[in-house]
Amino acid sequence: MTAISPSYSEYDRAELEKFVAQTGVRHEFVETHEMENPAYRANAGDRCYYCKDELFNVLDKLARERGFAAVAYGVNADDTSDFRPGHRAAAEHQVLAPLLDAKMNKADIRALSLRAGLPTWDRPASACLSSRLPYGTEVTAERLQLVEDGEAILRELGFRQFRVRLHDKLARIEIATEELPQAMTPEMGARIAARFKKAGFCMFRWIWKGTGRGR
Repeated sequence: MTAISPSYSEYDRAELEKFVAQTGVRHEFVETHEMENPAYRANAGDRCYYCKDELFNVLDKLARERGFAAVAYGVNADDTSDFRPGHRAAAEHQVLAPLLDAKMNKADIRALSLRAGLPTWDRPASACLSSRLPYGTEVTAERLQLVEDGEAILRELGFRQFRVRLHDKLARIEIATEELPQAMTPEMGARIAARFKKAGFCMFRWIWKGTGRGR
C-alpha cells in the first residue's frame, strides 16, 4: 500500500507504477488526509508522527475490513540512528517492522534487492516533500508543489541524487558530491537559475554534504 497525498510527488508515483508493472507485485494506492490536521501542517519536530498516525489509521481499517492479521512497514536498522517520530505512531498501532527485526540496514536491503534482480536496488534515497520545509514553516500544498517543481527541473537537467529545500522562496539545493562537476559549471548554474526563477523561486544556493561548504 502506498499513501497518496500532496506530500507524495508525482515522480515517485510514476516510478512506483513502473516498478509494479515490471514485478507484478500486488499493490494499491490509498488516500491519506494528514494535510487536514493542523498539527501536521504546523510542521513542528513531530510532524512525521501525525503523518504516520494518519497512514496507520487508514491501514488498520483496511486490515480489519479485509481480514489481515497485521500491518507492516519498511523501517530498517539505519532508521533508528536519528529522530523518527513516525516510529512512535508505529508502536502505538502495533505495526510490524520485519526489516528492523532482522537487523537489516539499507546496504543489506540494496544488496538483497540486487541479488533478486529488482530494478530499484540502486534507486536514490527519497523522502516526502514535506521534509524539504524547515520545522516551523507551515506545510501547504503550494509550498510542496514548488519543491516538486524544483526537483523536476534538476531531474530534467540530468541530476540523480539531490534535494530542494525551501526557505521562503530561496531554494537550497543539496546535491551528491559526485555530481558537483556537472552542477558547478557557469553554464549549468545559469540554466538552473533561469529555470528556478521561472518556477517561482527568487534565488538558490548549493549545499553539498561531506564538505562543510556551500554556495
